[in-house]
Amino acid sequence: MTEAPDEITRLKIALSRIARTVDKQVSGDGLTRTQLSVVGTVARLGPLGIGELAEVEGLNPTMLSRVVGKLESDGLLRRSADPSDRRAARVEVTDAGRALHCRLRDQRTQLFTDALARLPGHDADSLLSALPALESLAAAIADPGR
Repeated sequence: MTEAPDEITRLKIALSRIARTVDKQVSGDGLTRTQLSVVGTVARLGPLGIGELAEVEGLNPTMLSRVVGKLESDGLLRRSADPSDRRAARVEVTDAGRALHCRLRDQRTQLFTDALARLPGHDADSLLSALPALESLAAAIADPGR
């Protein structure tokens, strides 16, 4: 790797600052980042088993069970028995959960669209061209054995 430690630090700071700023500007209706992530994952991937969801989210099943319980009591997720194994639970998004997910996704998309439109064209183009590399970085961080 040829990047200087200062450049790595700048990348980390910029990505963290973007994430924090987006979180501040687009309210999650009082939900934590983890809770919003769980609703979003279930909304995108459809009904999931608790084990599958724990793996996708990178959470231990006990922690996930608490998160799902909170989201279920808020009316955003619904838990039911797995039809193929009655001992296992499946989780699906409710209409309210889907509406929340779509509203926040649309607001965040608009936030990025507006910000990119305010940048000089070459900067916006550079950011969009960097998407494959940023996606690879996200995957490498999520799966260190990769």
